[in-house]
Amino acid sequence: MKGSERAKAGAEVDQIEEIYRCRGRAFERVAIAIAADEGLGLDAVSEAFARAIKSRKAFRGEGSLEAWLWRILINEAKRRATRREVAIENIEAGAADHEPLERTERSFVRSRIAALPEQQRNALFLRYYADLDYAAIASTLGIAAGSVAASLHAAHGRLATELEEVRPWKRSIK
Repeated sequence: MKGSERAKAGAEVDQIEEIYRCRGRAFERVAIAIAADEGLGLDAVSEAFARAIKSRKAFRGEGSLEAWLWRILINEAKRRATRREVAIENIEAGAADHEPLERTERSFVRSRIAALPEQQRNALFLRYYADLDYAAIASTLGIAAGSVAASLHAAHGRLATELEEVRPWKRSIK
């Protein structure tokens, strides 16, 4: 390998490492949410970044490097979630135990999110767990920004309807 090629490969590793340093917690939150298990989610992050570094030459520069990393992470987290059945646990590390009714509600919300179409679910995770803007979500999912807005709108509407059906008394509190 020539010196210039080595420098380029090193710069790519540095770029991947820098993205992880800046956005690591967001990658973890999304992976944990997708895998529905903290351990599997964290393992998915480690594996996704190891794969990204190993296959960094496959990055063609179409879209951002961060979007490419998000796609690798989403695929790895989904793979781990489907490899074995996972009991849905708290997705927030160190979250306090909740009352049984609140725990049941949280479980219901998680199950409704899991039932969303994949594009809507991934758009929600990237928007609210990773705090990505519509353009970054679009680049990550390989869709138009307008499709991101439509996916989020549809997901919000579906979740609101389903939650309202279960908890109609909440409407009177507004």
